Amino acid sequence: MNTLAIVMIVKNEEKSLERCLKQAAGLADKLYITDTGSTDRTREIAAAYGAVVTEYVWNQDFAAARNFALAQSDCDWNLVLDADEYLIKGSRKDLEGFLKHPNRIGAVERKDYYQEELPGGRQETAYAHSYTSRLLPWGVRYEGRIHEQVDSKLPVYPVPLLFEHDGYLRPGKAERNLAILLEELKEAPEDSYFLYQTAETLRGLKRYKEACGYYERFYKHVPGQGAGYRANGIINYLYTLIETKDWDTALGIVEKEAKNLSAYADFHFACGILFMQAILADTRKYVSYLPRIEQSYLLCLEIGEVPANQGVGGTGSFRAAYNLGTWYEVAGDLNKARKYYQKAAGEKYQPAMERLALLAK
Repeated sequence: MNTLAIVMIVKNEEKSLERCLKQAAGLADKLYITDTGSTDRTREIAAAYGAVVTEYVWNQDFAAARNFALAQSDCDWNLVLDADEYLIKGSRKDLEGFLKHPNRIGAVERKDYYQEELPGGRQETAYAHSYTSRLLPWGVRYEGRIHEQVDSKLPVYPVPLLFEHDGYLRPGKAERNLAILLEELKEAPEDSYFLYQTAETLRGLKRYKEACGYYERFYKHVPGQGAGYRANGIINYLYTLIETKDWDTALGIVEKEAKNLSAYADFHFACGILFMQAILADTRKYVSYLPRIEQSYLLCLEIGEVPANQGVGGTGSFRAAYNLGTWYEVAGDLNKARKYYQKAAGEKYQPAMERLALLAK
């Protein structure tokens, strides 16, 4: 029978580690936790759950720390987790068939939560789906000082584990990550993955003009179809161009990528926002895009929610329905507005509920 270990690197994770370990209980035969300098109860919590606890002197290199932690394990398989990831679906039984085939890597699904700013300055907790390679056969290691990647040519397959991840709700990590990314780019200035991650980090910091520069370089160097992060990078590039009001560059990318990204609800959702914002900025110049606003959101609903596309939750359902409702309300078609608000409200989307209440008055 194949053995499985959970392998983690941690630092000052007392607020999340116990929940992580409690919800993952039963998945693994052994638990290896490497601490990189905690000053709270992290090591104590790890020991209480039976972990083999080791210490590693942090050197601004995530791959090196992960590889040190992996070297402690003697199991056939290693499931790499972070302390802010919490198992909500899946069990050891679900993995047994996969563990019989050592010449592949397993990608777990994550539901990543983050704060989104709505019109009017309100904050809303949103989520996005992502897949990340975490179930590794013995001997597989990482590379990359930041946003480390599995260093292996083994094929990657999804495994039936779903984790919630709340790390993006915590402030303070972006500046640290940015410094490491910029060092990586000094050594590999045309690396599309580091360009993408740098742009994403700057976008998260709302440094949109700087982010656009890195997205532009990412877009120039990213492989045509091979990179798993390509679609997400292009879609977020569009959102960043919207923030900087660079309508022509954004619309040029939309036309160029319309076929490549046609299966992504997130792409059509971004297009709907782009067309609307461009028209509001310069109606005479961009009015020809007016019919495409409705078309974009209808395409979102036609595609639906596809977690494998690693998109924002709701762009294929309640978010698209809500935006269609606002479109029809502005257009004066209140029957259609109510129809789509009700569709979004049926999925407990609070802004839709509020619009329905206002229309009822």
